[in-house]
Amino acid sequence: MMVPVRCFTCGNVVGEHWEEFKARTREADEPEDPEMVLDELGVERHCCRRMLVSHKDLVDIVAPYQ
Repeated sequence: MMVPVRCFTCGNVVGEHWEEFKARTREADEPEDPEMVLDELGVERHCCRRMLVSHKDLVDIVAPYQ
């Protein structure tokens, strides 16, 4: 779950791409290049790309008990 769901700068929805981006770049056995993953997901704006690359999932830290 990505919070916030929208890009701070332009307001585009970026949260819908978070799970796939995270799975392909961080949680995979062989992580893919983030630039190539964002190209394939169709995220073109620099501000949206920055939000996805720099995002840290705090939900697991704040609420560790599921």
